[in-house]
Parts: sequence; C-alpha cells; structure tokens
Amino acid sequence: MSEEKLDFNPYFFNLVTMFASAAWQQLGKIQSQVDGKIHKDLQSAQITIEMLLMIRDKMKGNLDKKEEELLASTISNLQLNYADEAAKPEIKTEEKKEEEHKHSENCGCH
Repeated sequence: MSEEKLDFNPYFFNLVTMFASAAWQQLGKIQSQVDGKIHKDLQSAQITIEMLLMIRDKMKGNLDKKEEELLASTISNLQLNYADEAAKPEIKTEEKKEEEHKHSENCGCH
C-alpha cells in the first residue's frame, strides 16, 4: 500500500477541531457530548476562542497555507457566532433559576 502525503498536519487539524467543537458546545450551538443537552457558557466560549487566537499568534510563520486558512476560518466563524450569541437577551429557564437559587436552611426546597 502506498503512503499518501496529507496536505495538512492531522495533529494540528485535530487540535483546531477539538477547540472548535468545545466552543460550539459552549456557544450552545451543538449538544454536549457528555449528556446530549444544549448548554450555553459564553465566558468559557470566549476563553476557548482566545486560546485559538493564542495558537494562531504563537504559530505565526510555522503553518502552511492550508493550516493558516483552517485556523483563520475557524476563529472567524466562532467569533461571529459568539457575537451573535452575546447580543441575544438572556432567557432564564426554570433549570437556570434552580442553578442560581441559593439554598439555605429555611428555603423549603429540600
């Protein structure tokens, strides 16, 4: 069997897609792989996007054209979706209200 030369580093591709997948979940755009539910955590999404920006800055000059394009398009798509989600008004669901509830001895919920 002949060995094909890939036109990108599969480890770099996997690294970028791993961060992107986490960010999409944090933006509430795809289901969590853990529990199958949609969770939105914009603060974590922002950190994940900033980590991709750091990778881009630290890898500058060390990536080939396809790797640069992959990283640039991934960051751009995530930033646009982050801005879209951040602009939406926050809707409090019953589940979120329960998470925010501060339990005390007299709250009567237990």
